[in-house]
Amino acid sequence: MAMPPSHDPPASAFTKKHVFAGIVATLSVIFVLLLLAEGVVRVRQWWLYGSLFQLEDVKVRQDIGGLDTPKPGYETRSIRINSLGFRGPELVVPKPAGTLRLAFLGGSTTFCAEVSSNEAVWAHRVWHDLQQRYPKIRIDYVNAGVTAYTTLHSLGIYKQQVAQLQPDVVFIYHATNDMTYEVYSLAESQGLVSRPQPTSWLGRYSLLWFLVEKNYQIRVIQANKKHIESLPDDFGQSFAVNLTQLIQEVKQGVDLVAVITWSQQMRQGHTKDVNRRAAASAQFYMPSLAPEQILQGYARYNGVIRRVARETGSVLIADEDRIPGDPVHFNDSVHFTDAGSRVMAERVIDGLLADPRWHEFVRRFAERHPDSVKTSP
Repeated sequence: MAMPPSHDPPASAFTKKHVFAGIVATLSVIFVLLLLAEGVVRVRQWWLYGSLFQLEDVKVRQDIGGLDTPKPGYETRSIRINSLGFRGPELVVPKPAGTLRLAFLGGSTTFCAEVSSNEAVWAHRVWHDLQQRYPKIRIDYVNAGVTAYTTLHSLGIYKQQVAQLQPDVVFIYHATNDMTYEVYSLAESQGLVSRPQPTSWLGRYSLLWFLVEKNYQIRVIQANKKHIESLPDDFGQSFAVNLTQLIQEVKQGVDLVAVITWSQQMRQGHTKDVNRRAAASAQFYMPSLAPEQILQGYARYNGVIRRVARETGSVLIADEDRIPGDPVHFNDSVHFTDAGSRVMAERVIDGLLADPRWHEFVRRFAERHPDSVKTSP
């Protein structure tokens, strides 16, 4: 007896349809998971830095001199840029008579994107402490620190903007970006890979992919055994020239210049493993140096800072190891946490107060403004 014809689809068609549906479902789940992961890292970015986007969004290229500077009026949960384009409170321009104005020059470690608020930035803490110590003097400040700035960048922004604000005291905190550029040149001359690879187009739009790329590069860099054999005898000389030039420019219109030695999480007394972890971000930007060489390079640069301070007659603020070299005080190799920023401010204040030139400056300032200033001990 003949069987009735079947209306079921062939097994091969049934299988293909379900395989296709399974692939679509899997890809959809992966896509959703990636979106969730992107959301998580952006929320983390917001929690740490007050912005859902990368910190480069805070900067804009100026027409004068081609400097990247913070966008005037830019604001996140933790960062506020004033109308002049500096992180900090608004300034009265022109400067009122009898006002003692501080200025801070540096890179990202002076801008301090990693701390929780404008009030947690070490420059703000220095101003706050001095204002409390001298309550009868009206003190304000401008934080001209900008991420990625070297001494030459600070020279440019000082000439273009800061000098016109008439600061009375200028603090300079530079080293790591100048050292990074010098290491680039040194590595290139020896045929070594000297720079991290640029961010891909996807990394420019996806914070998750940017972090994946960056962490992968760090692992590759730390596994790399091809490093500069030794630092040359003249390592840091270009920094000395540029720092001297910056100080000489500032000294043309400022009563007091203070130069601060460099602090980093790596330390001579740490184990190799501890220093390797502490060097992660520094090695990302200087992959041709081993952790021990990075530490040696910073020591050379601190020697330069001490020598230039002496030769230019600047106040030297040292005691760089006063900030504990641990993750409690450092967000990475060189950037401060809130705790680190607080200790940084304390060492700057103590170094300033220990120098007789500061007290002489305050005395002379009071003499120039007898009607509006009454100093307190």
